Parts: sequence; structure tokens; C-alpha cells
Amino acid sequence: MTNFVVGLFGDPESALTAAGSIQTADLGTPELMSPVPMEGVEEVLGEKKSVIKRFSLFGAIFGGVSGFLLAAITAVLYAHPTGGRPIITFPPYLIITYELTILFGIVFTVIGFFVSARLPNGLWTAWWKQDENRPYVPEAAVDKFAVSVSCANDASVQQAEAILRTAGAEEVRDVTEEN
Repeated sequence: MTNFVVGLFGDPESALTAAGSIQTADLGTPELMSPVPMEGVEEVLGEKKSVIKRFSLFGAIFGGVSGFLLAAITAVLYAHPTGGRPIITFPPYLIITYELTILFGIVFTVIGFFVSARLPNGLWTAWWKQDENRPYVPEAAVDKFAVSVSCANDASVQQAEAILRTAGAEEVRDVTEEN
């Protein structure tokens, strides 16, 4: 059973203040939900690490190696020795190696974006069980700023509610979800 405490705010400054207070109180990492982009979220919560660059790097390495192997294996299978030069040489294979490096880097970047964005939603919820229980606050899509935090016990629920009310929450909800 997961307890979430959600506070609704009318302005982004008080929501950021509440998120910073919750984080400094060691209640966990709060999640901000907003109808518009907010300035200063990275300063309060810190930057999130992106996995997309790892997908891009792996794709580029995979593409480069596969491009070189494609050219080298083709040259070995269909050997055409000319003038005593080696069959496998690096400079002629740079073009296909470069092209496949770029191609696979881009394809893996797009795949990494879809994995990071958890799209399509039904496919990724089986892998990220913790995110399917995130509370949904419809007001945060229209005109309110929401701060939610996952709480382990009743003492942390009461502490989170107190912090949210002190920061100026218009409404505080306690959402309990079954796993």
C-alpha cells in the first residue's frame, strides 16, 4: 500500500517552496505537476539524469562496428586482390562505417526517447511498476500546481501535510493506492 500526499497550489512559487521544503525534510523526492512550464525546478529538485544519451552512444558504437564488419566481411567473402594490397583496409571502409554510425545512433536515440517517455504507456508500465501508481491530479492539467510525495508511514504523511499547508497549499489530499 502506497500513501501519497498531494498539495494543490495556485502559483508556482509556493509549489516550488513546498517541494524544496519536502526535499530538505528527507521525506523523499517530490513530484511537481504543472499546467505550464515552471522556471527554477532544476535549482530546487536538481537535474534529472537522462538515459537517452546512453542509447545514442550504444547505437553509434553498434552502428560503427556493424558498418565496418559489413564492409570487411563482404571484402573477405568476395575477395578481389589487386596489386598485392591487403583485402581489409580501413580507409575505404570509413564511409559505410560513418553512415551506419549516424544511422544507428539516430535510430537508438529515437528508441531511447520512447523508452524514457514511457510511450506507448501500456508497454512500459510492466517494466516500471513504481510509476503506474503515481497519483493523477486533473486540476494540475488545467489551472493548479500540484506537489506530491510518497510517504512510507503515518508520521511522514502528517509531516508532509504540515509542510504543504505551511507553504500555502489550497488543498491537501491523502491518496492511498493498493499495489
